Amino acid sequence: MSEEENTTEEAPPDSKAKELIPKKPSRLCPRGIQTFTVARQSDETGVSGEGVVIEGVVLATGQCIAHWLYPRPKGSIAIFDSMNDFITVHIKPHPGNRTIITYDDGEQERFGLFSEEEKSEDENIQTDPTSNN
Repeated sequence: MSEEENTTEEAPPDSKAKELIPKKPSRLCPRGIQTFTVARQSDETGVSGEGVVIEGVVLATGQCIAHWLYPRPKGSIAIFDSMNDFITVHIKPHPGNRTIITYDDGEQERFGLFSEEEKSEDENIQTDPTSNN
């Protein structure tokens, strides 16, 4: 084969780079994907452990994909119709776990039996105007 036969037309480098740039979500999916982690302060069942035990995403459609990090090495994955469904099934039934869901924008949701001191510290962090957060 000659070199001429092996050549293919390639798009200019600039157009390829533009294709790789993330696009603004379409009108059908206006908010895009939001990631989150689930951290447990304790583990009532003794199955998942403490600390960050789940990582997940909320899709633009509202569906929630949860990835349990245990058992190692791969854990397991489940898909829910909504984040609310996930919370109803896996977070609210275990108030003793004292669960914190943290989203990629820094927003947090707390579930469970937090002490009054922990609740007031959390409120101070969220409302303190001198905070640099």
